[in-house]
Amino acid sequence: MDRKHFLKILSLLPLSNYANNINTISKLTDALPGTDKMPVLFLGHGSPMNAIQENEFVTGFRDLAKTLPRPQAIICVSAHYYTNGTFITAMEKPKTIHDFGGFPQALFDVQYPAPGKPELAKETKSLIKKASVGLDEKDWGLDHGAWSVIKHLYPKADVPVLELSIDYTKPASWHYELAKELATLRNKGVLIVGSGNIVHNLYEAQFNKPGFKYDWAIEAREKINKLITDGDHRSLCNYNILGTAIKKAVPTPDHFLPLLYTLALKEEKDLLSLFNDKIVSGSLSMTSVVINK
Repeated sequence: MDRKHFLKILSLLPLSNYANNINTISKLTDALPGTDKMPVLFLGHGSPMNAIQENEFVTGFRDLAKTLPRPQAIICVSAHYYTNGTFITAMEKPKTIHDFGGFPQALFDVQYPAPGKPELAKETKSLIKKASVGLDEKDWGLDHGAWSVIKHLYPKADVPVLELSIDYTKPASWHYELAKELATLRNKGVLIVGSGNIVHNLYEAQFNKPGFKYDWAIEAREKINKLITDGDHRSLCNYNILGTAIKKAVPTPDHFLPLLYTLALKEEKDLLSLFNDKIVSGSLSMTSVVINK
């Protein structure tokens, strides 16, 4: 809020309660003060085991963290918050959700107690005109699409984290347009993170073949990476008509759509780069994206 706007609001308030008026204005200005424009990320989260293993992808996330300005809050669009309708978490203390099975107990023991930020949830709801956004005050929390990667960026869990759900009834282009409505949050200290996997076919995965890659997975990764770096977002919104390889790479939209939330927020002069750009288990790409001013 600039000084002119501040003084205009102050002039409309009765002078008889000056101290209270100052407190009111302070709350307005401090809730989400303006900042330099924040980056936007897409993180290929891969296996939940990345939360507790040491590998090149975890190193990639930690190296990225060294370059990021400290956010006032994070909004994560996770492949695993997949809902009928659009919701945003709005609780003070989101729970750590272990939304998987068959993994070691050590993974289930992980907690990521980042706080929520209900006032940001309400602000985000007010920004989105594309959908009626529900405030989720108790049902969800932080699923592994969020905490398994964010914990490497902010291991102290001291940055508030919210999740924005993906409405599975809507097409890719609808999600892309909704994401654009979040643009002003970049100037309010909010780090927006999409979390999924660009190539994600668990039906074909070969977990016991290190180094193996399907030809179609290689082709799909190369085609999609080129569309990303070329800025061809229209084609990416129509990924399901881009050929057999991409159809096999994206058999369901849940892990692909978070990429569109990230790309939709790229401004003309922003820089884009890829990292962790490798295929694992034959049919999963860990490719991640950084968009910065």
